Amino acid sequence: MIAVLKKEINSFFASPIGYLVIGLFLVANGLFLWVFKEEYNILDSGFASLEPFFTLAPWIFLFLIPAITMKSFSEEIRQGTLELLLTKPLSTFSLVLGKYLGALILVLLALLPTLLYVVAIWQLGKPEGNLDLGVITGSYLGLIFLGACYTAIGIFASILSPNQIVSFILAIFLCFIAYFAFDALAVLNLFSIGAFGIEDVGISEHYQSISRGVIDTRDVIYFLSFISFFLALTNLSLTNKKLL
Repeated sequence: MIAVLKKEINSFFASPIGYLVIGLFLVANGLFLWVFKEEYNILDSGFASLEPFFTLAPWIFLFLIPAITMKSFSEEIRQGTLELLLTKPLSTFSLVLGKYLGALILVLLALLPTLLYVVAIWQLGKPEGNLDLGVITGSYLGLIFLGACYTAIGIFASILSPNQIVSFILAIFLCFIAYFAFDALAVLNLFSIGAFGIEDVGISEHYQSISRGVIDTRDVIYFLSFISFFLALTNLSLTNKKLL
């Protein structure tokens, strides 16, 4: 697994892809939060708060993470190297986990420079340092869990097609459904399904819950279960390819 993990990280930074993805993520956040005169602009909001960043991030992640994961298995399938990997003394789950962790590390590296936003908000507060570190810590933890869920979906989507563009689009669709669709269904309240807590099935409810700064074990269990489910699906798909 470690060898696969190292190979994934090296492949990202051996080409411009890794730098481009991280750069685009930071530029997009910077423009929306500090430049564009929109609802997410922190300077125009009148409050020294990072809430706009944590509201915007799920949308940017919706495109960023599928761009990272789309080549994970798709490229191996297209080049015919997946069969070679499957002949190695390596379990299919170790292969899946190595690919997953490699992509997740890149997502975490993209998040790391955003800690500068915390410093900026600290300086902008009146009095200086007037911010809730508990909420910010919880929000970052929620963002890490969200990125981990999107990455698990993206890895699963990448094994379904040898075409990276197809994997990219499929991952965006599945991430959108997982984050936004269940909240939308709850609002529609069709046939009173909202009464059954259908919004709890989606990622959004748990992301918003943990972003309040309260670490609820139910949210943590949900995220870990969600990640495990999609990694298990990926492992099942890989196992089926190995048997063919």
